[in-house]
Amino acid sequence: QLHFAESGGGWVLPGGSLSLSCAASGNLDKFWGMAWYRRTPGGQLESIAYIISGGNAEYVDAVKGRFAISMDDVANTVSLQMSGMKPEDTGVYFCNVVPTSETWGPGTQVTVSS
Repeated sequence: QLHFAESGGGWVLPGGSLSLSCAASGNLDKFWGMAWYRRTPGGQLESIAYIISGGNAEYVDAVKGRFAISMDDVANTVSLQMSGMKPEDTGVYFCNVVPTSETWGPGTQVTVSS
């Protein structure tokens, strides 16, 4: 059974920065990376970024150049550094493994608003 604990969300002004963290636990041996997802206020679940063990990362176009994902293979944590934030970045952020598991954590709310 996997468990995810996201943290670091909050309210930020447009153009501001925020850093999210996620601790994963359970049987992680068969997974080869970690990812961040976002559920929009409209309820849509979006893939934001993922990173593979070894460091290769990919981002959705909407966040390229603004967000940076990093992973600690030993500690089983993944982080998301967000800068130049926009109101459309608002949502509940979740982490998961790659390939995606059916287990989800509670997420952390991020609100970008003036």
